[in-house]
Amino acid sequence: MQQAGLAWLVYAMVTVFAWGTYGNLLHTGQLSMGDPVNGRYKAFLFVGVAYFLVAVLAPLAVLFANGATWSMPAKGMSWSLIAGCAGAIGAFGILLAFGAKGTPAVVMSIVFAGAPIVNAIVSMMVHPPAGGMSSIRWQFVAGILCAAIGGCMVTLYKPPPAPAQPTGTVQTTMHQPRTK
Repeated sequence: MQQAGLAWLVYAMVTVFAWGTYGNLLHTGQLSMGDPVNGRYKAFLFVGVAYFLVAVLAPLAVLFANGATWSMPAKGMSWSLIAGCAGAIGAFGILLAFGAKGTPAVVMSIVFAGAPIVNAIVSMMVHPPAGGMSSIRWQFVAGILCAAIGGCMVTLYKPPPAPAQPTGTVQTTMHQPRTK
């Protein structure tokens, strides 16, 4: 394969890393707001700021640098806006799940096991397979089942968290001098 032929895989792996860390980063941001009632909404506000910086300013710079035209068909703008809303609703759903006592390990396992299943179903509805549904190979169905079973197993058998340290105590590894 040519080097350019693997660019898509590099970009996909960047996304895997970014989205794979997303839940833990978002949960940490939510908890770090110090507001048990509204912390998740404050965190989501900064997700929006980040989207503005990364998803508005960066493409504007690239479009300007490439000398792109500003002609954008309504259909393209509409579907892109719907896609952005789907992404934002998903991010908001993750925060709501955390607020309902879901942990990143469980919530993100369900999201990342379930999303490929939904993607496969929607993709087949939008772009039906050649030969119809009867042409779907058993390996595809097995992959869907493996994703569902994998998400379920990660959720059910995740390692338990370490016990919380009591607040106000300082743990040290240094020996204290003996007093007489």
